Amino acid sequence: MVAVIGTVLHWSDILVLLLYFLLILGFGVWSSCKNRGSVGGYFLAGRSMHFIPVGASLFASNIGSGHFIGLSGSGASSGIGVAGFEIGAVYMLMILGWLFVPVYMKAEVYTMPQYLKLRFGGERIRIYLTCLALMLSIFTKISVDLYSGAVFLQQALNWNLYASVIALILLAAFFTVGGGLTAVIWTDFIQTVIMIISAVILMIISFARVGGIEKIRSLFPYAIANTTLRSTTECGIPNENYFSLIRPFDADLPWFGIILGGAIVSVWYWSCDQVIVQRTLAAKNLSHARAGCLVAGLLKFLPLFLMVFPGMVARILFPDEIGCTDPNTCYQVCHSRNGCNDIAYPLLVIRLMPNAIRGLTLACMIAALMSSLTSIFNSSSTIFTIDIWQRFRKNAHDWELMIVGRVFVMILVAVSILWIPIIRAAQGSRLFDYIQAVQSFLAPPVAACYLLGILWKRINEEGAFWGLISGLFVGMVRFIWEYSYTAMPCELEHLDKRPSIVRFNFLYFSILLFVISGIVTIVVSLLTKPIPDKYIAGLTIFDLDNLDKPVPIPTRSGSMYKANTYYDEEQPCSFENPYQDQPEAPPTDAEKKALHFFDTKYSTGISFYVKTGFAWICGLEKNDELDGQSIHSNSAANDNTSSRRSICVLREPNISSWHKYCSYGAVQLRRQQRRQQPLQQRRQQPPQQRRQLPLQQLQPPQQQHQQRLHRPAQRQQQPRRQQRLLLQPPQQQHQQRLHRPAQRQQPPRRQKRLHRLHRPAQQQHQQQRLPLLQLPVTTTIILPVQCSSYTTNVDSTRRISYMGTSTCDSTLFGTTGTWVRFMSPAGATMPTSAPSTSTCGTDAPGWFNGAYPSTAGSTTTGTVCYNWAGNTCNWSNSIQITHCSTFYVFKLINTPVCNLRYCTV
Repeated sequence: MVAVIGTVLHWSDILVLLLYFLLILGFGVWSSCKNRGSVGGYFLAGRSMHFIPVGASLFASNIGSGHFIGLSGSGASSGIGVAGFEIGAVYMLMILGWLFVPVYMKAEVYTMPQYLKLRFGGERIRIYLTCLALMLSIFTKISVDLYSGAVFLQQALNWNLYASVIALILLAAFFTVGGGLTAVIWTDFIQTVIMIISAVILMIISFARVGGIEKIRSLFPYAIANTTLRSTTECGIPNENYFSLIRPFDADLPWFGIILGGAIVSVWYWSCDQVIVQRTLAAKNLSHARAGCLVAGLLKFLPLFLMVFPGMVARILFPDEIGCTDPNTCYQVCHSRNGCNDIAYPLLVIRLMPNAIRGLTLACMIAALMSSLTSIFNSSSTIFTIDIWQRFRKNAHDWELMIVGRVFVMILVAVSILWIPIIRAAQGSRLFDYIQAVQSFLAPPVAACYLLGILWKRINEEGAFWGLISGLFVGMVRFIWEYSYTAMPCELEHLDKRPSIVRFNFLYFSILLFVISGIVTIVVSLLTKPIPDKYIAGLTIFDLDNLDKPVPIPTRSGSMYKANTYYDEEQPCSFENPYQDQPEAPPTDAEKKALHFFDTKYSTGISFYVKTGFAWICGLEKNDELDGQSIHSNSAANDNTSSRRSICVLREPNISSWHKYCSYGAVQLRRQQRRQQPLQQRRQQPPQQRRQLPLQQLQPPQQQHQQRLHRPAQRQQQPRRQQRLLLQPPQQQHQQRLHRPAQRQQPPRRQKRLHRLHRPAQQQHQQQRLPLLQLPVTTTIILPVQCSSYTTNVDSTRRISYMGTSTCDSTLFGTTGTWVRFMSPAGATMPTSAPSTSTCGTDAPGWFNGAYPSTAGSTTTGTVCYNWAGNTCNWSNSIQITHCSTFYVFKLINTPVCNLRYCTV
């Protein structure tokens, strides 16, 4: 093979690499500038997804470059034992399909935090999962992806590892800026297919080079480096159980640890991770979801043949490089003194694959890495800014959130790069074992929370939260100790003085951590108040036959977002939302300087271009509509005090019963409702509910005293029926006055004479009537439950002023619908006229083709149309809109196809 100077690649490989990336980048730019009509049909998902694409999507989402590098490296180091994790995943997929998915579908949830919110209530468990997701992104995703891609570039181009990492980061940034992210999303499935086909070709070539599986079994024990043969130690000699999945209890991968400890981590990965579970929830029905899990389970046998066996072949063919034990020799081979197991698969690709196909394989691997990195960058920055930063900066401006998101991505990348040396040294330079170890330190508490929450009704929010916190504390202690000590080389293991907890096998530690978290969860739940059945109806596996829908558990006010545990309290008219719109805070001096800096109208010359470039890098665009607007500012923030008093705040019980009522009108409305109740129904109520709040308690003390003085005269002169009439709404008073002649009975003649004699005194008492009875009575409208139980959407890319494509809502809101409230910076309502195409972050923007409800509490059903190819209603679907006095909520469903999206103004 004639290699290009400075690399080990043929000129055809370089040509294929360049053409592949140019094709992706060109397609991204073209798709950003041109309208496409066939993309939406390609990603048909949601309720129409059959079991074959569900299973294939599960497998494709699981397999990545980390698997190719990690599984091959572990296979080259110790044989087929690592395949136990892949085969064990088959059973976890069955648990997903038969235990978790039925509950998720019954609850009609489409995200895992959404299920925990329904099951336990509160917000602090969601905050915990947010922080955990960011930690796992750093330690098991970003750093692993950067390391895997750098190993490929290092072996193919003879680059330094960190130079390769920087090249990958720059390439990922170039993809995002140049529109390549759109192309990568479009070609994700094709890239996965090409990788699998390339892996099959490489497997066939590898087996042909050594003579098949039997030859692998007989030759692997003798795949020993020459430096190891000349030494007196046993380091570098293959494990005697290299061809067995059942290994002793004291082995590096013991059978008991893989079966139970690996299963615990797999429960978290396959049944609680959003990326995986969302594939099954997109199935046509439960039967197709379960069949998709079966298909994915069958495909999970492939990594043993596509990755593990080729890794063993690499050690047989290149024993001096893959099996090196001398630190100096290993450094010459792979620039690492801890071993070169992780270069097994890249060496096979470079040295065995045919020309051009080698370049295509490398291009697919690197492009898949770009897709993974850009997705992680976007999701991590969104999670941090929305779920963490906004909790401390409730009045943050748009430009502040954009800068915080970009800076946070830079911090993630920096920490991940600094973590790469630890990955290279961890677990004997076996990448897949490192991934499993980190997940074993952090994931078992989450698995315990989900399992106990689905299996047992008695688990409540306090038990789940403290179980997660205790598990996180124990896991972080082991995690910090694990990577605070340097593992001793093989020949110096007898000098290893690390604490026993560090040398304790990570698979056994996973079991211990799961047990600790489970015990804390159960004990705290039993010591605290249980959740009534109406709040968790249909949210456990043994309650799937319950036809009732669960009542949302409110968040207690001022208690760090914990769930309200006083379930037997009477529900108020609405709940306090921790994300309630806040009034715009006056800008500080620092914010004024920052706003002045970004305003280019005060700049000329070089300063103008510097500021414009900085704003472009940070994702800031000049938008007069959003200038100076807070993330939480909207029309509701300017409501007067009286309208805000109509919102009940749920707080802990106290001596006073004032917290049960919102205003005078609410008390009067409650009385009116009680009068309309049948007498028999009122007698069946508990005594606490039959009692009424005296009307006099609502008056100042002086008025109460005057009322007591004139009470006899009032009772004599004011009939009770007339008092009751004045407490009723004006319309009802008018109707009763119309029918008064028919209802009135003629009094006797003597009573009429007495009435005329006492008329002056009667007029005097009427002038001293209670001010409350003379005032017009206003009733409070009871708003529907969706006005207090909804999902908040603050995605600014939904605005019609935002240009972009490819984002879609085909799997976001479900087939039955989700009540959503749009809030700034996303806007507050949907447009009632067709926006231009390629706006709102998608190709075909959606607009409401109808009239909004005009009265508070009313709901309207209308049509959403999607503008595409000159047709303002090319696609359509129905939604519901409810008028909630000061805002609207929308019951949105999945869009008919992808590349359609609901827009806002």
